[in-house]
Amino acid sequence: MNLENFKWTHAPKSFVVTSEKIEITTLPHTDLWQRTYYHFQNDNAPVFQMETEEKYFSFVVKTDFSQSHHHFDQCGIVMYLDSQNWLKASVEYENEKFQHLGSVVTNCGYSDWATTAIDVGVKTMWYRFSRREDDYCVECSADGKNFSQMRVCHVHEGGGKIRFGIYACSPEESSFTATFTNMQITECAWKAHYGQQPDLRELEHD
Repeated sequence: MNLENFKWTHAPKSFVVTSEKIEITTLPHTDLWQRTYYHFQNDNAPVFQMETEEKYFSFVVKTDFSQSHHHFDQCGIVMYLDSQNWLKASVEYENEKFQHLGSVVTNCGYSDWATTAIDVGVKTMWYRFSRREDDYCVECSADGKNFSQMRVCHVHEGGGKIRFGIYACSPEESSFTATFTNMQITECAWKAHYGQQPDLRELEHD
């Protein structure tokens, strides 16, 4: 990948960008979240992204978060359009027993959070982010070969030019270094759906 196409949003104070890896050292009290349940609005996580108008593609990256150690320390993939519209997927440190593997989709200024608990001994995770027009699929993998679906979602503002890439943050009083490797863009690995047909009544109303 040509990393010259990537730009920072909320650039971290400490980072390393080479052709082999990207390292982000987080600052305390950095996060992405909008309103839901917690009611606060946090919009200062460091994000490293590129722009595209391509409607069908997949983006793959390996994350290493072996240094994460504090509640909500996290790193993963992101599509950050603006403060009100974005998605992310990551592993978030919880405590000495488990972590949260999850994803957040924020549409029109409201975030959700879908998670599952994984063992705290997991220190690396692969992600595959796929686009089909304004719909998106996020998958994860332990080995970079066998991916499992985490989420299929629609992003209201995600139909035109988008930005996507990686992020890391520490919402509480913490700091750690996240490492990203094996970044690549491929043909869309999320295949078209040929099963149940759409409701023609819905199409007529559209």
